[in-house]
Amino acid sequence: MTPMPAAAFWAGATAFVWYAFGALPLQVSVARQLGLDAASASSWIFIVWTSGAAVSIAAALRWRQPIPITWSIPGLLYLGSLAGQYTLAELVGASLAAGAVLLALGLLGVGGRLMRWLPLPIVLGMFAGSVLPYVTRMVSATAGDFSVAGAVVAGYLAGRWIGSPRVPPVGMAMLCGAAAVAFVGAMPSGAPAWTPPELVLAPMAFSPAAIVAVGFPLVVLAIGLGNVQGLGFLAAQGYRVPVNAVSVLVGAASVVNALFGGHPATVARNGAAILGSSEAGAPGERYAAVVVSALFTLVIAAAAAPLAWLLAALPASYVFALAGVAIISALQDALEKSFGGNLRFGALAAFVVAATPFSALGMGSALWALAAGLAASAVAERAQLVQAWRTA
Repeated sequence: MTPMPAAAFWAGATAFVWYAFGALPLQVSVARQLGLDAASASSWIFIVWTSGAAVSIAAALRWRQPIPITWSIPGLLYLGSLAGQYTLAELVGASLAAGAVLLALGLLGVGGRLMRWLPLPIVLGMFAGSVLPYVTRMVSATAGDFSVAGAVVAGYLAGRWIGSPRVPPVGMAMLCGAAAVAFVGAMPSGAPAWTPPELVLAPMAFSPAAIVAVGFPLVVLAIGLGNVQGLGFLAAQGYRVPVNAVSVLVGAASVVNALFGGHPATVARNGAAILGSSEAGAPGERYAAVVVSALFTLVIAAAAAPLAWLLAALPASYVFALAGVAIISALQDALEKSFGGNLRFGALAAFVVAATPFSALGMGSALWALAAGLAASAVAERAQLVQAWRTA
């Protein structure tokens, strides 16, 4: 048996830390926002982590390439921003519709063409506006409960100041905030014994308005902020990525996720940067890093039941602050890419509209933000928009 390359092992472990500390706090926060009960939260956590690990291992072993498939963090955040605008059943139905569309696009081999008409700066402007409330809610939580939320922010800043990849800032924020929760006596007690994760078929309602206003942006976010960027990075590393086959895997995982209350899968763009870079070893060995990270993520899937209990018991200020610091880097990246090049006026229009919560004709502000961004660019940046379409 060939020994595990050390570089691939540590890259896989690093990616797992990124997933755990960068993604899990957001899932905890969004589950709280959506009002999920313990069974539904356990099912959601289990299915998205398990399906991502399964298809990642399958892709890595089949093509010997570092293709990490997880679930869409932008899609997760977008769903959280819609809490109260649609019922949970409508959101699940829209997620299933999005998964079916992703699968169909993969089977037809046309998934990437969708982004031709939705330039990345406008998509990222919409995304930045949609997730802005996470950061403003963090500020409100800090002002209202400085002892707990302030400790979370201080831990995050300390991690940024240290600047070591072995000390993830969100991990520092999580630990410092937990210490503050314990100090003020708000730590939940009586943790349940470990029980097998629950799988619960989610209630579904297929509302045409929700499918258009929720499902369409989920497809755009999964393809534009995941598949295109993640697979593009791997192609730049010299891999001949089987784009259509990977798109089918992403679509199939998305459908399975939705059936049990989860949200769409995608290629992990940050995971690809960690697992597909030279730091993960020789090009022919990097696929092993994906296997390592996927096996580690199954630990989180197995702990879905106690994690669901924990997310319901922690103080809201801790959850809100942790979600806020976890999204700061993604928000900064989105703003830089939205306003650092062409189509800045269209990106600004998309940002402003998405940041204003409203619904018109049964469609939420995020979908109108895409339309507003394209219209603004067509009026004020027509040459840049045409050039973006030509080079897409």
